[in-house]
Formats: sequence, C-alpha cells, structure tokens
Amino acid sequence: MKGQTAIITGAGRGIGKAIGESLAGRGVNVVVVDVNLDMAKEAASDLEKLGIRSIGLKADVSNSAEVGSLFEAAQKEFGKVEILVNNAGITRDGLIMRMKEEDWDAVMNINLKGTFLCSRDAVKMMAKQRYGRIINIASVVAFMGNPGQANYSASKAGIVGLTKTLAKEYASRSLTVNAVAPGFIATAMTEVLADNVKQEMMKSIPMSRFGTAQDVANAVVFFASPDSGYITGQVIHVNGGMYM
Repeated sequence: MKGQTAIITGAGRGIGKAIGESLAGRGVNVVVVDVNLDMAKEAASDLEKLGIRSIGLKADVSNSAEVGSLFEAAQKEFGKVEILVNNAGITRDGLIMRMKEEDWDAVMNINLKGTFLCSRDAVKMMAKQRYGRIINIASVVAFMGNPGQANYSASKAGIVGLTKTLAKEYASRSLTVNAVAPGFIATAMTEVLADNVKQEMMKSIPMSRFGTAQDVANAVVFFASPDSGYITGQVIHVNGGMYM
C-alpha cells in the first residue's frame, strides 16, 4: 500500500482521523477532507509526522461542485487516488412524528448523497486506472433500526444498498466496494451521554464495552489493502456482538 493515496471524508477528528493514522502507518498518502478547514489542516499536519504526504481540504460532501474540486485537488497533488473512505456523517435525532423535514434532509444529504457524490467522482478515476478501493461507513442501525434515528438509520441503510450496487457495476474494472458498520463507538458524540444511558447501551453489547475508533479503522484498512482483493459488496460489522 506504500505510496498509494487515500481520500477520507470527515477525517478531521474521531473515526476518520483514526482511519487516516492507520493508513498513514502503512505508507499511504492521505487527503484529509472535513467541513472545518482548520481541523482538516491540523489533522493533515499530524499525519505528515508519520512520514507520508498529506493535505487538508474543506468540502461539503453534499455539494457536487465542492466534491469535484476536492478530487481535482487530490489528483493535482498526488497524480491518482487508489482509496476512498466515505466517512463523513451527521445525526439530527428525534422521534419521526416530531422530526423536522430539514433534519431529515440534512442527514440524507451528508450521509447518503455525500457518499454517492464522492463515489461517483472516485469511480471515474479508478475505472480508468483499473484499480480502486471504496470503503463506506455504514452503521449497525442500518440493520437493527433505532428509535429516534429514522433519518440516520435510513441514510445508513441506503449506503449499504449503494455499496452493493457499485460493487456489481465496477467489479470488472478491479474496483472493490465494501462497507464497515460500526456499533456503539467511543467518540466525542458518546462521551456526552449520561452514565445511565451508557449503561443501558452496554447491556446490548455481548463484549461489554464500547468499540474504539481504532477498531473501526482496522476493518477499513483491511478493505483498503490488497489482502481484500477478492472481496466486494460486503459489510464488516464492528459492534462487539450486538448484531450478528
């Protein structure tokens, strides 16, 4: 993998940043994409300390023009891109009878439309070079559902369907398209939860712990590597056994 280039969306912090660090540790150059430019540049600077090249770019993945610009910038800087990790995602939780239309749209636009737009630009490049790895970040709630997350669950379920369709469309060009579905992962979002809420969540996890960003990154790195060359259209569940 040394010398390859990866674009990772939502990579300024959390799971995305952990994925960047894991890929950088294997010699992969990283394009850090985040809606916060300062955060993207800071993460890119940290990654370069690992001995690879990295740039930080700002982009709203739900905006086709901005997505196009980021792929142009990546190609100009590195020549080609072999790996895309669609990690950018947001939540706007609420029971469906109270859910605002704009909250539904915001989640669908970033999570699902963003994955579509980035993948569309990636396959144009990867199909020509007849090699590519696309890894989409789904979620356990795509398979189980979750009260208060109709928009998020639907967006992540859509990502699974998109993953399988792209896998079939581009397998003949030596592109693999897979997904990683995390369960409850210890991130900034889960840190703010009350202790009693965390305890209730823990009861549903046979391994009796939250996952880490590194747990997710390990699965992504496998799908990004040559070791997964005969695997496409699949989902790895990283959830401590809460969904089997």
